[in-house]
Amino acid sequence: MTTHDPIPARLAALKTTPTPDLKVQWRELFASEPPPFNRQYLVTRLAYRIQELAYGGLKPETIKRLEKLGEDLDGGNPIKRRIRTDLKPITGTRLLREWQGVEHVVTVTADGFEWQGRPYQSLSSIARAITGTRWNGWAFFGLKNRRGA
Repeated sequence: MTTHDPIPARLAALKTTPTPDLKVQWRELFASEPPPFNRQYLVTRLAYRIQELAYGGLKPETIKRLEKLGEDLDGGNPIKRRIRTDLKPITGTRLLREWQGVEHVVTVTADGFEWQGRPYQSLSSIARAITGTRWNGWAFFGLKNRRGA
């Protein structure tokens, strides 16, 4: 990068570019229709793409390493791969919920959740075990607003 490099100026301009113009840039840089995501998503992806085209993308060995790390995390499970991990609380987090005078503690694990020493795949199954009725587990444990963020 030199002092006459136009890339930093292009990146800075993205912050104030109107959304319709961001979508035009998307079409030019990706040769596809922009996704229906929020403005910030478009800005960050466009910024990466501009730099990728100007300076080059990831090295093949870096891509292989990232793919290996991903395999290590999800075991090649395509269902796990589709779940956004940033929605799930960090492993080790303890969720507390009082129900009918009894405090219930759920621990977030790498594979799901643990309640009363038993593993569970979802918070909904724990909420159902506690209440005897169907619940959205994220809502039951007060995480519903985080999930949609």
